[in-house]
Amino acid sequence: MPATANNKMDASASTLPLTSSLMTKMKPAKIFKGAIEPLTPLTPGSYSRTLNMGPRHITGISFDDRGDQVITAAEDETFRLYNCKTGKHLKTLYSKKYGVDLPRFTHSKTAVIHASTKEDDTLRYHSLHDNKYLQYFKGHKDRVVSLEMSPVDDGFMSGSMDKTVRLWDLRAPTCRGLLNVPSIPIVAYDVSGLVFAVAVNHYSRILLYDQSQFDRAPFLTITLEDPTLSFISYPPRAIYMTSLSFSSNGKYLLVGCSGDAHYIIDAFEGHVLAKLEGHVGLERRKMDAPLGIEPVKGNSGEEVSWTPDSKFVVGGSLDGKILVWDVQNLQTRENLPINLQAHPERVKPLVILDGHPGPTRCVKFNPRFAMMCTAGQELAFWLPDLSADAEEIAKELLKKKGISA
Repeated sequence: MPATANNKMDASASTLPLTSSLMTKMKPAKIFKGAIEPLTPLTPGSYSRTLNMGPRHITGISFDDRGDQVITAAEDETFRLYNCKTGKHLKTLYSKKYGVDLPRFTHSKTAVIHASTKEDDTLRYHSLHDNKYLQYFKGHKDRVVSLEMSPVDDGFMSGSMDKTVRLWDLRAPTCRGLLNVPSIPIVAYDVSGLVFAVAVNHYSRILLYDQSQFDRAPFLTITLEDPTLSFISYPPRAIYMTSLSFSSNGKYLLVGCSGDAHYIIDAFEGHVLAKLEGHVGLERRKMDAPLGIEPVKGNSGEEVSWTPDSKFVVGGSLDGKILVWDVQNLQTRENLPINLQAHPERVKPLVILDGHPGPTRCVKFNPRFAMMCTAGQELAFWLPDLSADAEEIAKELLKKKGISA
């Protein structure tokens, strides 16, 4: 399946096992250069959005449960819906009044929830079919920076700059649970939906809660510490967490950070097992910083993620590169030499892929197909280029059918 603009996903793509060899063959199959609208000048030298004089970016992407569709949200206040199988743009929807961020498919391919970027801090339940709001979820007093749909039901969870975590249900406009935390929280569900995690940057801690007893104390508190940072500067710089996600087997937590490292933590014991290196962190603290990224909420919070089988981690970089880390053989804390047990294993990329211009703010793998989406100023669909291996694949298929080549 060569990676060309006319390439289509077929049924075989969903059965391709993700191997180290295949991950090194990922290439952009299609790049959507019109995936975000340029700034519109009002008068010579001025723009409609004076707070962001640099290029605008896609800040969020989400796949539906079947992996058939992907939706993007961008700083031009648009949703854009794409078909993953045909590689075609389906429709553009606008939310100029409220802005859009953190799009998340519900368990229906025709509806999403999303956060607002202006007017108020209400969460919105949006029908993609007829471009109407189905429900409003009010309660947050500041911008929502983390939003996750439950993997098993109609529940969802939000974290806001008002230092609260709220638990919701699509069927009710008021929240069914509230947690107050010391600083801006980042949230994530485990695959069973029975446990959720809350990252609190002020104390560099990750709190794990039982979903059914969220009003009680967390059953596990993890402190994110990296002794290797003291080799670079002293006192070591603080780690700023921007995203959390559990592995598909529930064993690990991937902690995305704004700097030049991400971390993998044992979700049962809380040990920091691995430090993922090799990318250029998206962290920018000032509006006039290079490339115009100002992480009001960290970054996009979507610049690093698992593959569906959790064998690999894919991530973006400030220079537009796409990195793949092989995490299939992580050493447990018990298997490390005594003198290294306090230090995470430093994992270099399996491969660094050429992406698209500018910072890569979103990187996600399709939940059903051997396909990846990356986004920044542009949106790219990635597929494995197997053209060089076509003969070997054909021989393998013939062998399975009992036919000698």
